[in-house]
Amino acid sequence: MPYKMVVLDLDDTLLRDDLTISDKTRDSLMRAQREGVRVVLASGRPTGAIWRYAKELDIAHHGGFIISFNGAVVTDCETENPIFQKALSKEVVHELFDRSVEHGALILSYVDDKIVTPRANEWADVEQKLTGMEIRETPDFKAVIQGDCIKAIMLQEPVFLKAVSDKLRPLVEGRMNMVISKPFFLEFTDKGIDKRHSLQMLCEKLAILSSEVIAIGDSYNDVGMIEFAGLGICMANGPADVRAKADHVTASNMDDGVALALERFVFTTP
Repeated sequence: MPYKMVVLDLDDTLLRDDLTISDKTRDSLMRAQREGVRVVLASGRPTGAIWRYAKELDIAHHGGFIISFNGAVVTDCETENPIFQKALSKEVVHELFDRSVEHGALILSYVDDKIVTPRANEWADVEQKLTGMEIRETPDFKAVIQGDCIKAIMLQEPVFLKAVSDKLRPLVEGRMNMVISKPFFLEFTDKGIDKRHSLQMLCEKLAILSSEVIAIGDSYNDVGMIEFAGLGICMANGPADVRAKADHVTASNMDDGVALALERFVFTTP
């Protein structure tokens, strides 16, 4: 069956370790779009931190979309307007802050296009590097969070953070979505919100069947869309338990895994 949409995670999937798209991968995605395949960028990043890649791939002129904040926002790249948005309430973010203190984790969220965190830390620096957003360090985190927030992230060493997620699971179940993206990022969005939810909604809007979708990712926050798609692909650099859920494992983000997947499954001629 010809595929009509390719959905791509960014970090460690579309992007190399230096946060750039290789020439081979860019050329493959441009060809796919010329052949009528929509490209959707689906990331945990804020919307503003995805636009540069959307523009580099010119997806606005080919019916492309951005799924940002792990599915909490969906943006039509042609109009540059969101077609869907769902946030966490101020009260929930305050509660997550209290739980982060209780369990010895750090936390960040976003206010006025800035990363807000109680104190500077190496993991917030990673988010700053990924997004290009300014960090606002504030000891009184709750006082700064005075409105709804699209997403919150708890931060800690991977093994410690996994233990925190296990402790918080009974608290968040049925109330919000919790997922590990990078090993040191435990991300929270509103109930039912993840990449799969927003991808399914987008496919319904565009009258595209799940069987006509390829989804490519590398981490736990990509599992939902990988399972939803007719062809779910994991990068070779993804964890073993994520690779096990995919229909196909392609090469790593450093070895043009996205381009190789397109060559194998999308292009009918060399």
